[in-house]
This record gives sequence, C-alpha cells and structure tokens, in this order.
Amino acid sequence: MNNELKIFLSQYIQLPDEEMDFIVSKFNHKKVKRNEFVLQQGEVCKDLIFVKEGCIRLYYILDDVEVSVWFALNHSSAIEIYSFISEQPSNYYLQAIEDTEILYLPKSILNNLYETHPKIQEMMRKFWEDVILHLLERFTALQRDSADKRYLDLLNKPELLQSIPQKYLASFIGVTPTSLSRIKKNIKK
Repeated sequence: MNNELKIFLSQYIQLPDEEMDFIVSKFNHKKVKRNEFVLQQGEVCKDLIFVKEGCIRLYYILDDVEVSVWFALNHSSAIEIYSFISEQPSNYYLQAIEDTEILYLPKSILNNLYETHPKIQEMMRKFWEDVILHLLERFTALQRDSADKRYLDLLNKPELLQSIPQKYLASFIGVTPTSLSRIKKNIKK
C-alpha cells in the first residue's frame, strides 16, 4: 500500500518485511490542499513527514520577503529539523505549493519505536546524516557559487523546474524573480 514510503525508508536501513510493514503502519495519512500549511512559524514541528505525492516548501520570511529554503517533492521527506529535534517553536513554514498527499509519523510514536525497534535508531541516524549533508551542500553553494552557477545547478533538477513557481525558485537560489529572468536570458545566449 505504501511502497513509496518503504522504498524511501529502505535507503537508510534494510528490515524484514514484517518489521517494515509495522513501521510503515505507524504513519498517518493526510491530504493537504494547495497553499495549506503543515507547519507555521511559532509552532513546534512534531511530525516526520513523507511526501507521497505533491510538493511542500520550507521557507521563512525576512523583511516581508519569503525565502525558500527547501522543496520536498514526491517520495521525499519534509521536516523543520531544528524545531523537530529541539522541540522549540519554528521560525519556518512548511506549506503545500500544490495539492499534496503526505504520510506523517508523530515524534512521540517515533520515540516509542526507538524503544521497541532498536534498528529505527540506526535508520534515523542515517536519515539525519543525509539531511545534514544536503543542508551543508546547499549552504556552501549559497556562499560559494555565483547566482548563474546556482541556476545552472538547478537545471540539473528538472523535477524542481517543472513543479515549482519561478518566484519560489528565485528565492531558493538567492535572487529576485527579476534577476532570475535576467540570468535565464543571459544563459540562453
């Protein structure tokens, strides 16, 4: 039933089918409408989210401008890692940018699974490592690479280009929508 989630979790650990089925059964299902929030600033992120279908955007607001930090597309995770781990209110928003179907695991259930299924701790360690590596890669690119290079890197991710509005992509690579249009025009020459 939730083969996509099983495949996603299998990236981090191999478990017997019965154990994987049990863990997957602990995830709840929810449909999120376009523009609906999964998390708002000031709330605590209490769920580990898997995007079954659709797209969720992680962003914050700086000087009345929305700054896109991350996109979770089909078969990937969406989480505000700092709030989830620290249990502190978030400075971010998680918002569906299209009708989205998610599976989510409350942190309280995850903690119970740690006790009853010790391999889950290994799986989550590998998951957190993966998340941290992606965040470091993104942070480094924003600091080191030119806007043109960040756009060219974006071209290697057609799933982002097809699903995400230009204004969100512009903030994701650290430019204004006008600058993104200029970059695209210059690169086509």
